[in-house]
Amino acid sequence: MEPSDARLEAFTKTVWEQGRELYRDLPWRNTHDPYAILLSEVMLQQTQVARVLGRWEQWLETFPTVAALAAAPLPPVLELWQGMGYNRRALNLKRCAEEVVTSYGGIVPSDKKALLGLPGIGPSTSAGVRIFAFEQPDMYLETNVRAVFIHEFFDEQEAVSDKELAPLVEATCPDDARVRNWYYALLDYGAHLKKTTVNPTRRSKQYVRQSKFEGSHRQKRAYVLRRIIDEALTDEQIARDLALSERETGRDAPTLGEVRAILAELEREGFIARQEDLWLCAE
Repeated sequence: MEPSDARLEAFTKTVWEQGRELYRDLPWRNTHDPYAILLSEVMLQQTQVARVLGRWEQWLETFPTVAALAAAPLPPVLELWQGMGYNRRALNLKRCAEEVVTSYGGIVPSDKKALLGLPGIGPSTSAGVRIFAFEQPDMYLETNVRAVFIHEFFDEQEAVSDKELAPLVEATCPDDARVRNWYYALLDYGAHLKKTTVNPTRRSKQYVRQSKFEGSHRQKRAYVLRRIIDEALTDEQIARDLALSERETGRDAPTLGEVRAILAELEREGFIARQEDLWLCAE
């Protein structure tokens, strides 16, 4: 059922009030630099704010511009990313920087189609850059935003789809420079709801409980990549080191075949390269 104008107005008032009360003074909110905001959007994907604090600043000290990141070798980029999870995000961020330098003269574009054409940039990241860097209205369906709309409009409904949420997000989104603070209010209200109520996003069709990392395939991949960032190694050396690490935690050691399958994955994705019988981080 489509909410009335009065209901939307009441909702808007509630969000602005909650936003003022719950505002978080996060460092990436104190800039309009598109590169710095793109970095924050990528870092915050499936990562808690507390983990990004400090790391965002450290990254910008090391790679202060798009051009600096594009020109950097891959090993120090991946090294700096360690501990942030999902190394593919760092690889895509570097590829994105290279494309921005090549196609846009080192200037992150504001155009939606151009942003979506960059490596690793999806609808949410694109919208975040447009909203927070350029103050351009867009539909930003991030997990905390979902929490607010589900809590306010679908309090008793399960399996709420983004298709149901999108018209509400669009209808309440300001069409002027207030859009930046509007989404900050939604994000902060949503973060508050997830701490003080049963997480509303669990009733979203998009909700997927994150799988356990320890002992997973992702964990083994991450271990292998970390070792290769440190030094060039053979299949056998990597298998030996991974086996030792797994046994120390009480898990079974993977076979050489399993390790070689991981190495093949990482090579296909552009993380590593073979040089004779050694594996090393791709350049």
